[in-house]
Amino acid sequence: MTKPENWARPIGIFDSGIGGLTVAKAIKAHLPEEQLVYFGDTAHLPYGDKSTAAIQAYSVKICDLLIKQNCKIILIACNSASAAAYELVREYVGSKAHVLNVIDPVVQYVGERFSEKTVGLIGTKQTVNSNVYKKKIDDLNAGVQLKSVATPLLAPMIEEGFFNNTISESVIQTYLSEPGLSNIEALILGCTHYPLIKEQITDFYQGRVEVLDASELVARHVGKVLTETGIASSRLPGEAHFYVSDYTVSFEASTQIFFNQKVHLEHYPLWE
Repeated sequence: MTKPENWARPIGIFDSGIGGLTVAKAIKAHLPEEQLVYFGDTAHLPYGDKSTAAIQAYSVKICDLLIKQNCKIILIACNSASAAAYELVREYVGSKAHVLNVIDPVVQYVGERFSEKTVGLIGTKQTVNSNVYKKKIDDLNAGVQLKSVATPLLAPMIEEGFFNNTISESVIQTYLSEPGLSNIEALILGCTHYPLIKEQITDFYQGRVEVLDASELVARHVGKVLTETGIASSRLPGEAHFYVSDYTVSFEASTQIFFNQKVHLEHYPLWE
């Protein structure tokens, strides 16, 4: 069987759960010609409270599947995995695919737009404690001061469908009122689940703070990489494929919230 041309190969996207569907949706809107293969590691979510070694092990296993699917790009659509496993995954995948993460496009945007300003970051414990955003932002030498607060309740709350209600309102307000986020001019949503509560976060700040949604920035970055490497698709694709490592009916129903359409999830356990 002959392998498809590079441009005809799919884009692989993976996340700990369905949060990465916010990124997949943005890519689909920005790059409608591209075929998508999505993997949600639902058996091991959330990644935010897992060790670096565990996240690296899961990421490598997922990459085996995405390489088998002949993906031309593998996007780590999870901040915790981008922080813990990006360098290892890039080394592991080698020349088989271009490996991208969700952190670098955001850091680049912050450097361009907010030099000499104070920027906040909310994310999982893994993302915040890794200091990956701080290190990368400091490396830009743009004078950006980063204030980070771990918000571990947000991702599980969103996975369970608790948003746009009084429960989520209370949790969000409690986190955003922490002194660690005082006097910021922008806020990085450092988790791919958080675009679903962007409206509530924006309302909290009443226009005083620019809320940075990584999914849009990442979609534009993927498009740029495809163009620069000459592997952008030139025709409309078939249906996207969605895999999960653990399947439940309720989980399939909640994907609709993330993707705004019914998504059929295929069960693919990482370990048999």
